[in-house]
Amino acid sequence: MIDLYYAPTPNGWKISIMLEELGIPYEVKPVNIRAGDQFKPEFLAISPNNRIPAIVDRAPPDGGEPLPVFETGAILFYLANKFGRFLPTEMRARMVTIQWVMWQMGGLGPMLGQHGHFALYAPEKIPYAIQRYRDEAARLYHVLDTQLGKTGAYVAGGDYTIADIACFPWTMTHKAQGFTLGDYPNVKRWYAEVRARPQVQAGLAIGKFVKEPFDEEARKNMFGQRAKEVTGKT
Repeated sequence: MIDLYYAPTPNGWKISIMLEELGIPYEVKPVNIRAGDQFKPEFLAISPNNRIPAIVDRAPPDGGEPLPVFETGAILFYLANKFGRFLPTEMRARMVTIQWVMWQMGGLGPMLGQHGHFALYAPEKIPYAIQRYRDEAARLYHVLDTQLGKTGAYVAGGDYTIADIACFPWTMTHKAQGFTLGDYPNVKRWYAEVRARPQVQAGLAIGKFVKEPFDEEARKNMFGQRAKEVTGKT
């Protein structure tokens, strides 16, 4: 049994999709990030970076105590290694997959996250910040489009891997962020193929935000002000 500490965000979807793709039993532990659940001591014991998602594997391969894992890249690698799926065993193909997961972790996710914040959520619209992150997001979409054009199939090659599972949820935000997949034909083809997978649809369907106002308290919890209060830093 895997416990999934989760909220329905692009990072949360990575792991709900992975678990659905694996077809293994798991239990969702909702984390209301608008209400500040991510700062509770019991969650910080699992995810010290106070970010979702995280998992606890109650049957780890070594037969020991339940094993907590945080950070989506680490979770994807852990699950792929444990169950022997979605990560090639051949050295070169494995390294290609690992590189593209790291590309998503260090580039696609953070840059789209920053663009989304400044363009959609920031109380003050700062043109320089919006343009800076939009330009970088567009560049990364072009990198992804070029790679998918080379493979003609999936991100890391001919097979569906954790590289696709890592990248896809962030491309789900393209409409909200004002990007048109028609500008990236290889991404558009890949997006449609991945989006049509039943396991992906099931992973995306896990949980919804409670219909509550996105008020100042939610903003504090989601965008850093609450973290200052918890750490005592200014």
